[in-house]
Amino acid sequence: MNARVDTAALLAATGDLDVRAAAIDWPSVAQGLHARGNAVIQHLLAPDECAALAELYPQEQVFRSRVVMARHGFGRGEYKYFSYPLSEPVARLRAAIYPQLVPIANGWNETLGIDVRYPATHAAFLRRCHAAGQRRPTPLLLRYGAGDYNCLHQDLYGEHVFPLQVSILLAEPGRDFSGGEFVMTEQRPRMQTRAQVIDLRQGDAVVFAVHQRPVRGTRGFYRVNMRHGVSEVRSGQRHTLGIIFHDAT
Repeated sequence: MNARVDTAALLAATGDLDVRAAAIDWPSVAQGLHARGNAVIQHLLAPDECAALAELYPQEQVFRSRVVMARHGFGRGEYKYFSYPLSEPVARLRAAIYPQLVPIANGWNETLGIDVRYPATHAAFLRRCHAAGQRRPTPLLLRYGAGDYNCLHQDLYGEHVFPLQVSILLAEPGRDFSGGEFVMTEQRPRMQTRAQVIDLRQGDAVVFAVHQRPVRGTRGFYRVNMRHGVSEVRSGQRHTLGIIFHDAT
């Protein structure tokens, strides 16, 4: 069962994304990430906020590039990377969520014997990325239609990788589209790969491992490789906001 954190009351109380992000039950999110490599935050965005973000898709001036997945063997559908300066809600979500995830990210690295530690603020982490030549923003808006899907993958864009990212569903399953489930796989050493299907509604966010996470075994902790994707959309149109915290080369 996924760790689910309901922020519906916060939506009624405030439209401030910074306040909303700070008020999330992050210990529950951490529990889900430690147990399964993912955690769902319910109702992070309101329906009107989801619609406003989805409506950015045709506005070319907001984005730096468009990727048609079939051309690269990534699946079917397309996505666009936002350009700097980021759209305000995207920038605020990125900056507000990152510091809440830093203790988890640093804890995972310590457990796995990885020397890298992440700074407390996202601005400081971006300075590290940019100094290494990773200067292109990675938050993206994805659009899927009937027959579209996203192959299992990892979002690695350079030397500096923050080990957690966020995906927010902007459409409502059953009303706007059918199919199109968020899928994760966990490749365990000397074991069969395990798949998870993450149940999301409009405005829900899933926080998940980018590429690896620690899992306790009989002889201590070991690394498991994580991948994520989207199953085939059977009908309608599905929009998703992806928030990746490291920039790209």
